Amino acid sequence: MKKSFLLTVLALVGWVMTPNNAQAQYNNWSIGARIGEPSGINIRKYFGTNHAFDLNIGTYGGIYGTKRSYRAGEYKSVGLAIQGHFLWHAALTKSESIRAYYGFGGQINNRRYYPPRLNGEYENALSLGGSGIAGLEYFPTGKPYSFFLETGAYVELLQAPFFLNLNTGVGLRYNF
Repeated sequence: MKKSFLLTVLALVGWVMTPNNAQAQYNNWSIGARIGEPSGINIRKYFGTNHAFDLNIGTYGGIYGTKRSYRAGEYKSVGLAIQGHFLWHAALTKSESIRAYYGFGGQINNRRYYPPRLNGEYENALSLGGSGIAGLEYFPTGKPYSFFLETGAYVELLQAPFFLNLNTGVGLRYNF
């Protein structure tokens, strides 16, 4: 297990350090990994001169605690999350290697919910809400990948109106 993890990390570092003449483009697709809330796969489609659509599919509840009060009971596990945002982005540097973005969208979550009425048993809780995000993305010169750092909030509308959760993340995307 430790050897396969180490080999994966070394392969990723080698790939990131490999020279490449491709320039980062904003009218394209990118795919990568996001660590945060939610953690998982990140897909982004750039279009126009300053818009993008961002999709995250992964886990929810692992970073800020698997055990958390929710409605009359609590969460005790990590769940699945699907999050999408329409983004506006702009260059912060003349070379356009650093870009800022912000956007709004929604999030669907599914976690195990333990209400007191079930005496320790759980039920699946599907929740739906709105979310907003803002971040920075760095495109190294001559490389086909980018790094990003973002923060935002999720406000639940259905099951527990106004349940608030922080959405933060860091990640790496390959742009093609």
